[in-house]
Amino acid sequence: MIVRDKPDLADLLTAMRGSVLPQVLRPLLGLIAVAAGFVALDRIYGVLPHVDGAAVTVFGIGLSLFLGFRNNAAYDRWWEARRLWGGLLADLRALGRETEVFVADPALRHAMLRQALGFVHAHRMNLRRLPADPAAPPEAQAAMAAPHPPCAALDRLGALVAEGLATGRLDGFGARSLTGRLASLALQQAGCERIATSPLPFVYSLLIYRTTYIYCLILPMALIGSAGWLTPLFVGLVAYVFLGLAEVTEELAHPFAPTLNGLPLDAICRAAEISLAPHLGEVPPPPLQPVRFYLG
Repeated sequence: MIVRDKPDLADLLTAMRGSVLPQVLRPLLGLIAVAAGFVALDRIYGVLPHVDGAAVTVFGIGLSLFLGFRNNAAYDRWWEARRLWGGLLADLRALGRETEVFVADPALRHAMLRQALGFVHAHRMNLRRLPADPAAPPEAQAAMAAPHPPCAALDRLGALVAEGLATGRLDGFGARSLTGRLASLALQQAGCERIATSPLPFVYSLLIYRTTYIYCLILPMALIGSAGWLTPLFVGLVAYVFLGLAEVTEELAHPFAPTLNGLPLDAICRAAEISLAPHLGEVPPPPLQPVRFYLG
């Protein structure tokens, strides 16, 4: 995720990190070249039809409304994913306090909290489809061999709660409270997986890009009469807006991907490590910092 202040004039003119321009540059240049070719054909041979601007305006309004709808749908997915990961972090912090209250045995308490950290890292790697992360805790590495790593890590945590209850190191009320916390973690996990495995319908992307290209190819015919050789410039500006917004919604629709607009899952996992470190008797690690304005 890009983390930086409001762009000033210099950033508006030069910033590329966090801009969609690199992703849309090739089709943008292609549309500008086509528009320039249309102008040349009209000036030399006069064979290009001149379309009424009102029809193109209505077309553009409809396209912009559909782009706005798709942008809202994509942002809703992104924001829901962020809320779910915020809920995971809150549950982990509550789990740390609950183990302090209900689990008197330090060895069992530390094993539970380390397994909880293993779960959140396994969940992160599963959402991003990573085979393994050498920086992840050993508990997460061990879970990666399972068919579903985050469930394996959470099952192991549940087994530790059952073991504490069976050996008398955890009473029934404490076991009930902790299993309720595990159920909340599982609910947040399932919500993230629902988003990850249910993308926006492909027809949305197909229709948006297809319609955008059609509109940008028709637009020169409405501008040639009044704009002349400035037509490629206006087509480029319109194409940048429409293609750029379409590209942004593509990234927002996949909030767990390691893209510039993806959620900072590494930073959230580090926040969990910082929160649980006092309960483990460890020195908290430093929070992750953005690298070239990117927080992973």
